[in-house]
Amino acid sequence: MGSLTTGPVAVIDIGSNSVRLVAYDLHSRAPVPMFNEKSLCGLGREVAVTGFLPKDGLEQAIAALKRFRVLCDLMRVEKLYVLATAAARRALNGPAFIAEVRTILGAEVTVLSGAEEARLAALGVLAGLDRPDGLAGDLGGGSLELIDVKDGRAGEGVSLELGGLALRDAAGKSLKKAGKIVQDALTAVPIIRQAHGRDIIAIGGTWRAIARLHMAKTNYPLNVLHGYVADAKPMIEFCQDLQKVDLDTMPAISEISKERRPLIAYGALVLEQLLRMSGAARLQVSTSGVREGMLHSLLPPDLQAEDPLLVGARALSDLHARDPAHADDLIAWTDDFARTAFPDETHGTRRIRQAACLISEVAWRANPDYRAEEASRMIAYAALGAISHRERAFLASVQHARYEGLTENVTPPLRSLLSLREIDLARAIGCLIRVAYNISAGQRGILPMTPIKVENGRIVQHLPEAFANLNNERLTGRLKQTAKMLNLGFEVRIST
Repeated sequence: MGSLTTGPVAVIDIGSNSVRLVAYDLHSRAPVPMFNEKSLCGLGREVAVTGFLPKDGLEQAIAALKRFRVLCDLMRVEKLYVLATAAARRALNGPAFIAEVRTILGAEVTVLSGAEEARLAALGVLAGLDRPDGLAGDLGGGSLELIDVKDGRAGEGVSLELGGLALRDAAGKSLKKAGKIVQDALTAVPIIRQAHGRDIIAIGGTWRAIARLHMAKTNYPLNVLHGYVADAKPMIEFCQDLQKVDLDTMPAISEISKERRPLIAYGALVLEQLLRMSGAARLQVSTSGVREGMLHSLLPPDLQAEDPLLVGARALSDLHARDPAHADDLIAWTDDFARTAFPDETHGTRRIRQAACLISEVAWRANPDYRAEEASRMIAYAALGAISHRERAFLASVQHARYEGLTENVTPPLRSLLSLREIDLARAIGCLIRVAYNISAGQRGILPMTPIKVENGRIVQHLPEAFANLNNERLTGRLKQTAKMLNLGFEVRIST
């Protein structure tokens, strides 16, 4: 699993509402943001009315870009990519501004067309979510890009002048007029109907803010936006409320910047109508968008085909494990077990189980009394991509059982997101991994000689005669816990 750089890569995104710098640790299949800063310049403010980028917005953007240049130098960024979107491509003074940006940053600036912006947004969704299926919508300050994503591919995209700033200006700050503009614009887009019964995948700061407020209103247990899912009907009702209420009374409104709050009602209006007119079943949030899509588009096919969850989990293994190569032994060992114990194992469960193997050493340096708690919390909130919130909860429970067996003095985080069946399976896998470490001590080359399988309703741990002395009450105790979770018997079988 490789990467295109050996050090940081950065993307500067000059949008209609914000100018943002994101630096990533590597240009790989699972880049991790190591620095993220934005300046809400409002470059798209009044462009629809005057045709020009506003003077104060330009001054703020130039100051931010000069700072970003210094930050990139300090972080030793190997490669800098600069993107500009709706406001810069539409404004009459956009070309002069872009020329100045090139001089400041010493880098080429790619001014994206609406179709290119939609394509990169879709690639960002494909890069950051596991098998997304729906209509990706990227709402910025100047435009809304819509594009269908399914089976790892993106369809044809459209760009509409429905970004928060553009919509507010076009409607003269009237939500009633804005509603008519949105309805007319969306009615003319046939691909919207393709989302019926599927997902609307929301990208963009205003829609992220709406999701953040919804999480707070519903007391959602995980404060992670990427992968957040809400059913369409309650989200439509919530968007209606956001167009009427005093936002300052909303829970978590303090987490939303004051500059963005005036656009929330307009973003809610667009989202409400999009959900309603499409007949989508759910809203899903993606924090992976144009920037990540641009990086993904530059990867060779072999790197694009990698699973970002497993790439990210392997990076954690390389960072934390006593012997990183042991993780591959553990994956193969549990793969063999799963073929006999879980013959109907799904693709989704398999990749989560393999990820659990890769991250199974993240807490070995922690105090023994807190390893289970440390490991489960670390994984629940880790910067891992292509993982749902339920899968985070599942991995957290696996990690807890891996370090503490079936004892739960502290309940693993996010447990409320799981069904009882999922909890039992997570604990079973954690106990199984616990058996493996009792045999291998985390060292490579041992597990291939000690297979474990389900035979005639019993878990059978095979040990060669040379390892017979590993069979003691500690090993059988861990086997017993695994067997209990799977409602099976167990035995240790010594081969001669």
